[in-house]
Amino acid sequence: MRALRILLIVLVVLGGVFVAVDRAAVYFAESEAEGRVRISGGSAGSTDVSIKGFPFLTQIAGSRLDRVDVGLTGITTSAGGRVIRISEMRAQLLDVRIGPGYSSATAARATGTAVVSYQDLTSAANEGVAVEYGGKGKVKVTGTVDILGRPLSRSVLSTVTLVDGRTIRVHADKVPGEGIPGLEDIVRGKTDFERNIGGLPDGLKLEKIEVTPDGLEISVTGSNVALAG
Repeated sequence: MRALRILLIVLVVLGGVFVAVDRAAVYFAESEAEGRVRISGGSAGSTDVSIKGFPFLTQIAGSRLDRVDVGLTGITTSAGGRVIRISEMRAQLLDVRIGPGYSSATAARATGTAVVSYQDLTSAANEGVAVEYGGKGKVKVTGTVDILGRPLSRSVLSTVTLVDGRTIRVHADKVPGEGIPGLEDIVRGKTDFERNIGGLPDGLKLEKIEVTPDGLEISVTGSNVALAG
């Protein structure tokens, strides 16, 4: 009986040591991965990597991780000659395959959400244009145009859509013409715009967009997503 108790104590101690070593290995791997996340044609202000699943050591021995959560903030990339910033993006990467020598990591599939604030959308819009929440799934776009030598400010409610899985399109539902020939085209030339969203890890694409009071929330999905390499 005493020998059995000693055996149980030893097993508990060994189990505790294994868990401690496993968690330490996860912490080290997460720190290393944060510095290796690749942003195509852009950069991120900060990166957070969380490796899920237990035990980690057996997963890494098989060069395959069940799930890796990645958070990126302040992603900046150039599009159409203008810098556009993604405030935040969080993604769940599933079935992540580790390359030889841990030089690369590719997820079989991924889902997540990217957020573009109205401040960042304004910065990416045409010069002299402001974008804000317009209510009921619309954005309010305000711009000033020159009509017969005098400035004319107009605000329009616009619909935001996705094009080709990479581009945000902002298009006014209606522009008040007020009987001035060509006014609608002039205003649209200011308030309507498209911006490509680059800088996402290779393999991710924009899936659906929702206009919220805090900004544009964009669902992202992907397959064979390159996390690093």
